[in-house]
Amino acid sequence: MTGAAMPIKALEYAYQLALAGLPVFPCKNDKAPACPHGFKDATRNPLQVEALWAQHPGTLIGVATGRAGYEGHGRCIDVLDIDLHKPAAEEWHEKHCTNIPGTRTHRTRSGGLHCLFWHREGMRNSAGRIAPGIDVRAEGGYIIWWPATGLEVVDKASPTLWPAWLVEQATPAPPPKADLAKLDRGIEKADRYVQAAIRSAARQVATAGEGTRNQTLNAETFALARFIPDGHLTAGEIASVMATAGLAAGLPAGEVEKTIASALRARVGG
Repeated sequence: MTGAAMPIKALEYAYQLALAGLPVFPCKNDKAPACPHGFKDATRNPLQVEALWAQHPGTLIGVATGRAGYEGHGRCIDVLDIDLHKPAAEEWHEKHCTNIPGTRTHRTRSGGLHCLFWHREGMRNSAGRIAPGIDVRAEGGYIIWWPATGLEVVDKASPTLWPAWLVEQATPAPPPKADLAKLDRGIEKADRYVQAAIRSAARQVATAGEGTRNQTLNAETFALARFIPDGHLTAGEIASVMATAGLAAGLPAGEVEKTIASALRARVGG
């Protein structure tokens, strides 16, 4: 699997994977992407595979997970990555292997397993959340397609849906809902339009997904600050409500305080 012949073999295999609707891109032998933008360069178009490998030769095939490159066609997969050489991962696998449904499974170069599932909306990358050595490759991630190097396909079944018990282990607990009573305190005298605006902003923040929480807190606080010049709300009232929403979303208190202060300064100065 070394030498000049391997990129040609990888190219041929990658073409077949793209033909099957999977997003592929070249990777180096150390598993790092060979192309400049990593999985973002992945293509599902078989006609683009040869050009991609010609520009960025790679001995391994990366397959993007999640919805990368999805435009209404092709297949979206997630992967449960089990590093069996790690004791905690091996222990977890021994305990749960009989509950993992039959699904496409590959042997990895380190002797572990890649269990493939159809992509579940909201499933994201995680490392060790389930157990040390048990990772998830989903939105924003990729795997190496080890069968292209001759490694074993342990289970040739088609990918299946994530089982509910595994989804529960793989995803973080939802953030606590904002206390509506706390949100109402201090804005009872505001007119109905203003109250509706601040409640809507708080809900947007409290339910924001991971990776968007800080941005949402900043944007919604900035938007509410438009009510300050006319005296409908004070900066303190906005800060109090948005802090409650930010903490409900799971943001650290220090980050919440800095983001709110920055948004208010950007709108009203000071």
